Amino acid sequence: MTEQKKAVRLPNKIEALLPIIVLLALMIGNYILGWGQDPHIPVLIACAVAMIVGKLCGISYQEMLTGALDAVSQSLEAIIIILCVGCMIGSFTWCGTIPAVVYYGLQLLDPAIFLPFICILCAVVGISLGSAWTVTATLGVAFMAIGTTMGLNPALVAGCILSGACCGDKFSPMSDSTNLAAGSAQTGLFDHVAAMITTTFPSLVIAIILYAVFGINATGSYDPQLANELSAAIVDHYAYMSPILLIPVILICVVALLKIPAIPSVLLVSAVGCIFAMIFQGATFSDCITMVHYGYEAETGNELCDSLINRGGMDSMLWTNNLVIIAVGFGGILQKIGMVESLLGGLIKKVKTPFQLVLVTMITGAFCITTMCDQYLGLIIPASMYKDKYDEMGLGRNMLSRTLEDCGTLWSPLVPWSSCGAYHSGILGVSTFAYMPFVFMNIINPIFALVTVALNRNILYADGSRRNIFGKMVKKAPAGAPAEAHEKALAALEAMRAGK
Repeated sequence: MTEQKKAVRLPNKIEALLPIIVLLALMIGNYILGWGQDPHIPVLIACAVAMIVGKLCGISYQEMLTGALDAVSQSLEAIIIILCVGCMIGSFTWCGTIPAVVYYGLQLLDPAIFLPFICILCAVVGISLGSAWTVTATLGVAFMAIGTTMGLNPALVAGCILSGACCGDKFSPMSDSTNLAAGSAQTGLFDHVAAMITTTFPSLVIAIILYAVFGINATGSYDPQLANELSAAIVDHYAYMSPILLIPVILICVVALLKIPAIPSVLLVSAVGCIFAMIFQGATFSDCITMVHYGYEAETGNELCDSLINRGGMDSMLWTNNLVIIAVGFGGILQKIGMVESLLGGLIKKVKTPFQLVLVTMITGAFCITTMCDQYLGLIIPASMYKDKYDEMGLGRNMLSRTLEDCGTLWSPLVPWSSCGAYHSGILGVSTFAYMPFVFMNIINPIFALVTVALNRNILYADGSRRNIFGKMVKKAPAGAPAEAHEKALAALEAMRAGK
């Protein structure tokens, strides 16, 4: 007699919330009680709890493991890109490109335009580095000190730094969150970056204008000593410092415009960085192997300069990738056990318009970051929840990836107990609640995205068409998506336009 298989059911609300409650409790203990532990093991424990819940609901271990591995497989390209990005940062640091961006940016510093300037500079350096964390730990510390000498509200300066840093991180093809958002939505990296321009660039312009208004009444004397010391340390350390070293940054824009696939393009600019290091800084071929594997290490005698240049390399991305793999697997398990359907299944069924779908995606991303304390989960889980719905509405997968970052990447620094919020607050010396009202970019971007979609603007369709903010319909190449999903979205779009 064959043993009857146990009936599979959805978890009830309490069961569905249990893995999240466990993870939230561990994260609060970590960041509020000061345990000082990385988030990897708490997420792993939450995975185990989710599997126990799944087992109670009749789902086999093998099915849940398959769900986790499938989710990791879907993000595998992003994981590889993140490793390649580490190689690129190492070569850019060794050859002097990243220090050159900082050096020439500091030469333009003027007290009269301090706030809008540092917002722009942090955005530019953020794009170059692909890391808001590094921007705040280097330029952020310097600008906080300079802003204090000008008599500016430290919370305002911190908000301005984070607006630029987060914008640069969000825009950068080198950013792990940018790559993860594109990978989670299963669209092309540069399709994703191009889509973000439609909401992020206008939001940045508005934020810069607001910072200019706030900076008009800035008083006090300007003390350039900190900036001068950093500039001098950069010039003294590198054998060659010239605007020529900015060429690799320009090359990033070129490969983005040419839409070269992400992995070849990142490896290409990494190779250019190595060549520049050999030509201008006297590096050897052996040094090139070291820079792409382990990054750059040096002692300049200037703490800010050391924190700026001692970074990069494939090894530097392993911490991030380890967390990504565990978090992606966690999202796959939650999806397999039906946690999302149990908690939000009714809500998904009520979504009928692009505006409602974008709003629900943003709310879900913010909820995941707030409860799970990590921005990666705020990108991964909404993507797994709603990507089919985007296809059913005939929308491009790059609209999903754009929405993930509009409220995912930008929300994380505003949550005091999240990894980003705790980090930035500690580095800048300003509490999260204090700087929160002044992080204009992070606040404006999701609002701008929602308002424009509500007005039937900036909606990205599966065939590459969209109506811009001026109401004009424009047509571009369709964004990358899995073949089956793309065909489904095109069919849904055709039916919608036919009035069916």
